Amino acid sequence: MKGRPVFARERSLESIATYLGTPSPGQDLRITGITHASDEIVEGDLFLAFPGARTHGAMFCLDAKKRGARAVLTDNAGASLAVGLPVIVVENPRRVGGILSAWFYGEPMREMFSVGITGTNGKTTTTTLLYQIWEGAGHNAGLIGTVETRIGGEVVKSERTTPESTDLQALISIMHEKNVRRVAMEVSSHALALERIRGSHFSAVAFSNLSQDHLDFHNSMEDYFQAKASLFTFEYSDLAVINVDDPHGARLADQSEIRVIRVSRKNPSTDWHYVSAISHQHGFDVVIRGIGGVLIEGTLPLHGEFNLDNAILAVALAYESGVDPIEISILLQTLTGARGRLEAVSAGQNFGAFIDYAHSPDAVERVLQACKEMTSGKVISVLGCGGDRDKSKRPLMGKALLEGSDIAIFTSDNPRSEDAGEILKDMTEGLEVKEPSRIIPNRQQAIEFAVSLAESEDLVIVLGKGHEQGQEIAGEIHPFDDRRVLAAAIEGRP
Repeated sequence: MKGRPVFARERSLESIATYLGTPSPGQDLRITGITHASDEIVEGDLFLAFPGARTHGAMFCLDAKKRGARAVLTDNAGASLAVGLPVIVVENPRRVGGILSAWFYGEPMREMFSVGITGTNGKTTTTTLLYQIWEGAGHNAGLIGTVETRIGGEVVKSERTTPESTDLQALISIMHEKNVRRVAMEVSSHALALERIRGSHFSAVAFSNLSQDHLDFHNSMEDYFQAKASLFTFEYSDLAVINVDDPHGARLADQSEIRVIRVSRKNPSTDWHYVSAISHQHGFDVVIRGIGGVLIEGTLPLHGEFNLDNAILAVALAYESGVDPIEISILLQTLTGARGRLEAVSAGQNFGAFIDYAHSPDAVERVLQACKEMTSGKVISVLGCGGDRDKSKRPLMGKALLEGSDIAIFTSDNPRSEDAGEILKDMTEGLEVKEPSRIIPNRQQAIEFAVSLAESEDLVIVLGKGHEQGQEIAGEIHPFDDRRVLAAAIEGRP
């Protein structure tokens, strides 16, 4: 979601330069907004021209000026390209962007109970559960994440997991204007590495888990971990809530410089843990013990043990934000989780059907384990891997699919610029795919085939895309919704 606060802030160009400790262009100009996107400039904006992978943002200064930009902030390389606008020069405009934007809008995040959640898996579900608890408890809450952005009851599709710094700070300011005083936000490793959240300071930060993903962006698992760990510093928060069942979480809790609240599924020595979690067809009956002996119990209508991890993080964070434990207990039964995360598809069939966003080896393994626990029949799974992303995880995802399913259907995800057949070769490297398991490159046909095999009590799960509404092939995004395709395949069964 993009936009600007209704009540525009106004700062002088001189005061901006003074705040940044850099020379002023010497012109008495009034700045009423900040953006990094030249095509979204409105009259009175300061244009932040970032260096990019292919082009420098400063090359768009003339376009920015035509749209109403009054000045540009960039680096030395950008200053030599900037034409037509007064220039403020800083060493690292991307780092400065978030800090400046937060200051410009009056740092509204500090007037909220704000939570930043990171981890490989579980971010979307945990933020969604926390948002649902807040809303159920009568708080006007905000949500920023992969699937959607919510400001109270207003819902907008998200463009990326964590917005760019200028968009993020404007969004927080909009939320503040609309009386939102609690916000849950997903924080991706990309956002941390690219410094999108500089200037943000959360009431609490949380860690779910870490497993192989994004190694096309990070050089190694250690680099990936360090990117996540950078959130757990005084720059971003004074309080951490960490799942210490995860080995990386245990390491993070031990090394974190800020106060840590430890949560666990089973370890009774942690601050928050399950006394019991009894699985049944509707989810889990849970008893959770928290700080100071707090007891929260009720029915959690979610499946999969990984959702126990997500739920206890959300519960601990809700408690820290001031929600009464009795109210949390009552609200547990109302929680629904996030769209596209182990989401049921029902079209009158006599077997289970679900979609899920799992797109890492660990996530595929966890979701398929949950599926086995949910059915007495066969688990029939459909999965592909995305193109132009971490290739090293493909054989691991393929292995997890084959080992975790009774019938495994290998197919396409978003091939992007790669050949779908080559991606499938990577996925099935070293595997023996025997009938009725099959390789079907066309995703729709793969889903239809999986449904054709399903019998009473079986479960069909389509993995990898979850909430996504399109399939990217050779630079073009084609409409594709796993939920709709799966429902249509069920309805079309003879």
